[in-house]
Amino acid sequence: MIDAAVAAAFFGAAVLLALSPGPDNLFVLMQSATHGRRAGLLVTLGLCTGLLGHTAAVALGLAAVLAATPWALWAVKLVGAAYLLYLAWRAWHAPVGPLASAHVTRLTPLAAYTRGIVMNLTNPKVALFFLAFLPQFVDPARGGVPWQIVQLGALFMLATLLTFGAFALFAGWIGSGLRRSARAQRLLNRAAALVFAGLAARLALAR
Repeated sequence: MIDAAVAAAFFGAAVLLALSPGPDNLFVLMQSATHGRRAGLLVTLGLCTGLLGHTAAVALGLAAVLAATPWALWAVKLVGAAYLLYLAWRAWHAPVGPLASAHVTRLTPLAAYTRGIVMNLTNPKVALFFLAFLPQFVDPARGGVPWQIVQLGALFMLATLLTFGAFALFAGWIGSGLRRSARAQRLLNRAAALVFAGLAARLALAR
């Protein structure tokens, strides 16, 4: 069991990291602004579900194997970048109209949730970050290391859920006004496409 003081320090660090600009919170902001706050919250849940996979990978030692296998990292990055480019294409060509909700309903709850999972799991930088970050708060004297990693991963997910959830609600509120105008909706879709394309390039070129 991790120490309460260590848990508090880790949770505070996790909140600060979630607040700092990054691909995941930008993804939540754009999805919530273009598809509504429910979609943003479901994307957030998907991202947190993806963190379960990264936590398990660190606890089981799989993240270390990934870090030592350059071709595997390249393959994951390629898949993630391709998926983001696909979302960019979809956003750029998304239909607009006076009834903004018509486009919102095209993104089903399952699709929004799945987007969050895929976005998170296809970003190898998250796995490498967890591999470097979580063990710093582990104390072998306090019990099994894998169990402590799981606890830290759960705290990180809670911090992400609260922070990104707030982002989703805020962006959804702003986006609801913009989606009432076909012109504003088109600009919002194009902005989302550019953000997704930028995230794809950032992921593909990251070392």
